[in-house]
Amino acid sequence: MIKIESGTTEIKQIQLKMQDYFQKHWKLFLTEGILLIVLGLIAILVPHFFTVAIVVSLGWILLFGGIFIITRALLFFRMPGFGLWLFIGILQFVIGFLFLAQPLKGILTLTMLMALFFALEGIAKISFAFIMRPMAHWGFVLFSGLTALTLAGVVWMGWPGTAEWVLGLLFGINMFFGGWSLVNISLKYKDSH
Repeated sequence: MIKIESGTTEIKQIQLKMQDYFQKHWKLFLTEGILLIVLGLIAILVPHFFTVAIVVSLGWILLFGGIFIITRALLFFRMPGFGLWLFIGILQFVIGFLFLAQPLKGILTLTMLMALFFALEGIAKISFAFIMRPMAHWGFVLFSGLTALTLAGVVWMGWPGTAEWVLGLLFGINMFFGGWSLVNISLKYKDSH
C-alpha cells in the first residue's frame, strides 16, 4: 500500500513539473507542434519523395559516420576495443553504401523498422498519456499513441507492396498527429502562464 501511494505521489510530482514546463515554454511547444504539422502534411502529400529522402539521408549519415568511426579506430588502433570499433565503423559504412546503392531494398528494410518504431512509440505514448492523466488534453497524447499503433498495423498488413510510399505517408501522419497534440496542449497552457 505504501509503494502504491509513493508511486502516486511521484506521478503527481512529475505532472506538476510537466505543467510548469508547458506553462513556461508554451511558445516553444506550440512552434514545435506547428513545425511537425507542416512537415507531416508535406510527407502526406508527397510520400514517395519523403520515403526515398529518408533512405538516402540515412544512407549518407551512416556512410560518413562509418568513415569517421573507421578513421578513429585506425588512428587509435592500440585502444581497447579496437576490433569492435572497426567492426561498427565498417558495418555503418556498408549499410550506408547499400542504402545509397540500392534504395529500394533500403526502403523495404526501413519500412519494417518503421513499423517496429511506430509500435514501440505507440506503447510509449499511451503509457505517457496515462501518466499525464488527469492533466488537460492528456487524451490527445493517448490518441497520438493509438494512431502510432494503428500505423504499425497498416505497415504489417500491406507489406511489401506498399513499402514504396507507406514509409513517407505514415511518418507524415505520425508527425501530423504528434504536432497536433503539442499545439493543443501548448494552447491550453498559454493562458495559464
